Amino acid sequence: MTERVTLITGASAGIGTELARVFASHGHRVALVARRADRLEALAAEITAAGGAAPIVIPCDLAQPDAGDQIAAALAASGVEVEYVVNNAGFGLFGRAVQRDRAVQLEMIAVNIRALTDLSLRFSDHLIRNRGGLLNVGSIAGFLPGPGMAVYYATKAYVLSFTEAMRAELAPHGVRVTVLCPGPVPSEFQARAGFRPGFDSAVLKVLPAAVAQQAYRGLMANKRAVMPGLGIKIVPFLLRLFPRSFILGAVGRLQLRRR
Repeated sequence: MTERVTLITGASAGIGTELARVFASHGHRVALVARRADRLEALAAEITAAGGAAPIVIPCDLAQPDAGDQIAAALAASGVEVEYVVNNAGFGLFGRAVQRDRAVQLEMIAVNIRALTDLSLRFSDHLIRNRGGLLNVGSIAGFLPGPGMAVYYATKAYVLSFTEAMRAELAPHGVRVTVLCPGPVPSEFQARAGFRPGFDSAVLKVLPAAVAQQAYRGLMANKRAVMPGLGIKIVPFLLRLFPRSFILGAVGRLQLRRR
C-alpha cells in the first residue's frame, strides 16, 4: 500500500505547529508546508526525536499561483498519498481596507481562499480513496462582518461556507470534514495583522495547543464545526439575537479603536 500522510499548511508557527505535533503524536506521518524552511526542519527534527515518523518538509509560499503544483510534486516525489488535508495557513491585516496595501490584501485572499480551495479539491480523490478527512481553519470572524479587518473576515466567511458545503458533498464517500473556528489565539498572527489584543482577546483566548487538541478530536469525531472555548461557542447564538446593522456597528467600533 502507498504510505499515507497528513498535509498541514502553515506549520511553522502557532496553531499549525501544534496541529503537526498532535497529528504526529497520534501516529500520523505529517507533510509540513510553510514559507520558513528552518522552522519546518526544526519541527520535523522535534517530531522525529519524539518517536514520530520522519515528516516531509515542503517549503512553499502559498500566495504563489503554483503553490499547489509544488506541493503535489513534492508528495509525488516522496511516493505518498494524502489521507488528511489540514488547511491552517492564513493571515490577517488590521486597518481600514481602503487605506491598507491592496496587493497585500489580494495576497491574503490567495492564501486564505485560493490555496485552501486548491488543496481541498486537488487531493479530494486521495481523501475519498483513503476515507480520510479535511480540516479547514476558519475563525469566529467568519460569522461576522468585519470593519477594520474587512478582507480577513470575508475570507473566513468563505472558509466556513465552503467547508460546510464540502462536508455535504464528501459525506457519502466516508470523508470527515470539519471547520475549526477559534477566537483570539495568542500567536504570531496578531503581530503580523498589526493589532494589539484587547479585552475580548483576554476573555475569549484559548492557547494554540488546546485549540489543536480540540480540532483533532473534533475531526476524528466528524464534527461539523469546532469552536474552542466556552465564550466562542455562544457567539453564533448571540448573533441571532441582534440585527445585522447592530453587529456591524459594534464590530466596527471595537476593531477601529484598536489603532
